[in-house]
Amino acid sequence: MAKKNPSHADAHLILELYDLRREAVMRESRKTIGAWFPKDFADVVAITKGDDPKNAAWRQVSSYFEMAYGFARHGIVPADFLVENAGEGLFLYAKIEPHLRAFRKQFSPTAFKNSEWLVKKSPVAQERMKLWRKRIAAMAADKKG
Repeated sequence: MAKKNPSHADAHLILELYDLRREAVMRESRKTIGAWFPKDFADVVAITKGDDPKNAAWRQVSSYFEMAYGFARHGIVPADFLVENAGEGLFLYAKIEPHLRAFRKQFSPTAFKNSEWLVKKSPVAQERMKLWRKRIAAMAADKKG
């Protein structure tokens, strides 16, 4: 990670990212993806299809967080600072993570590269991922029961 200490410009960028998340369509897309829990790779494939009702939300949310996490990967904003303020994208990454190898093979070898980088390089992201994985496992267990 090239950049360690956040600057005022970093804070401004984080606030802009936050403001974009508040936009009405983005808010609805985040709600849709937040409620999406793939049971298997078939569920992941389904959401990528243009005729799936969740496809637009999938594309908007996944590309938004990949863009934001790319800022950290390329040294524009400190990774830990970004994750402290925009960790929601890791919730989606935790959902896709078990299917990532197959997803990359079938769709794109570069899919979720920025999220993956962030999880590997940021101690804050690693801690958040532990929480997201645990929460997703509990939610999946509740849906079975």
